[in-house]
Amino acid sequence: WVVCPPLGGAVYVPWNLHEPERGKFDFSGNLDMEAFILLAAEVGLWVILRPGPYICSEIDLGGLPSWLLQDSSMKLRTTYEGFTKAVDLYFDHLMARVVPLQYKNGGPIIAVQVENEYGSYNKDPAYMPYIKKALEDRGIVELLLTSDNEDGLSKGTVDGVLATINLQSQNELRLLHNFLQSVQGVRPKMVMEYWTGWFDSWGGPHHILDTSEVLRTVSAIIDAGASINLYMFHGGTNFGFINGAMHFQDYMSDVTSYDYDAVLTEAGDYTPKYIRLRELFGSISGASLPLPPDLLPKVRYEPVVPAFYLSLWDALPYIKEPVTSEKPVNMENLPINDGNGQSFGYTLYETTITSSGILSALVRDRGQGFTILRILVENCGRVNYGENIDNQRKGLIGDIYLNDTPLKKFKIYSLDMKKSFFQRWAPCKGWGRGKGVVFVNGYNLGRYWNIGPQETLYLPGVWLNEGINQVGQEGQKSWPGPVIQFMEMPYLGRQQYVE
Repeated sequence: WVVCPPLGGAVYVPWNLHEPERGKFDFSGNLDMEAFILLAAEVGLWVILRPGPYICSEIDLGGLPSWLLQDSSMKLRTTYEGFTKAVDLYFDHLMARVVPLQYKNGGPIIAVQVENEYGSYNKDPAYMPYIKKALEDRGIVELLLTSDNEDGLSKGTVDGVLATINLQSQNELRLLHNFLQSVQGVRPKMVMEYWTGWFDSWGGPHHILDTSEVLRTVSAIIDAGASINLYMFHGGTNFGFINGAMHFQDYMSDVTSYDYDAVLTEAGDYTPKYIRLRELFGSISGASLPLPPDLLPKVRYEPVVPAFYLSLWDALPYIKEPVTSEKPVNMENLPINDGNGQSFGYTLYETTITSSGILSALVRDRGQGFTILRILVENCGRVNYGENIDNQRKGLIGDIYLNDTPLKKFKIYSLDMKKSFFQRWAPCKGWGRGKGVVFVNGYNLGRYWNIGPQETLYLPGVWLNEGINQVGQEGQKSWPGPVIQFMEMPYLGRQQYVE
């Protein structure tokens, strides 16, 4: 959110959700971008739009569609023809929706960001000028911005575009402020992302940023005469399988919650940061502040035991026909979804072996082997930041070997866990858990995993029905393997947490 005046919000646009299959666009329901932007205008907010095409945002592949990776030569975030042709088609559709919402056309969009932190990637000097021109050629006339952190600022600037900075500490502020003054002189200064917390990874710590430190840094930014965007003011949730990952020394998958230790909690509750920042901004504006809105009630469910389970192996006859292939095929290149491959979820590889031995294969990200050789592979999230984004194909990558001999004749089941997935069978009895995914009334709340740090899942009240609600769970704990579980729970109110 930008400190007033003016008051507004920065909005990412996730390409992978809006074009899940090549040439098929979805701006409906929860993806209704125009309704969201108009709602911002209705409540008096201006909008800085961040349309990418790459947005980072700790979501799968930084918001780029996985079907781009079907091209074995793909070079993401460059002027490689296979990438720019896809960007051009997407921008043709997206910008037709954005242009009427610009300030000069009576809308709330006052600025548009060119890509995202490209200076840290910087693989093609022609790329950022191409994205700038792609926006302008399609009618974008508002202020254009870039956004870079300390590592990339010197390489991320573009002629005719205002450079802004991303940071968390006062030391970074001094360094980046001096750089902006040297390259932009008296042009406006802005911290596009002041990181109010940080995201969590499975198996890692829960990150906390002290409220007093936040107040000191925000005050320093304002004293420097810069505008500020609080990243995040409200983080929200990586529902379903949309979380991203990091891979520097080790691969680390992001948790479902994007609470971020932000100014508001994942469920929209006030925090000490909110209270202290409200006091600070109120003292600067000199205006009396309205009372904050009342919070919506929250409910924690008591423990419940699933009434039914179905072994994944028993469910296979009710799943769509498997792909048959002489060799393993990675998720993105499976001949399904009208030739667009599989984006999210699990893939099961099955073949027959006649002897025991040593298996070897490249598995991304997590596989379990069983005796008719069955390898269930989970896509735990594609890397969203860094130089590894071209190598984010999931599933079995290349051959799998038994005693150095490549195995052949696979059946490959796409277990994408879409809403229709749970409508194909009648459940049976049983129970178990450790790692998996929870669905409520067909909505995917996201992953859970007993290694932490996340211990609860956020359930929006609008996804609940008055009366009885169905909970489904794909879980992995022990032999005989993965199970799909079902239970019922009553309606207890508008917003819930599931443990």
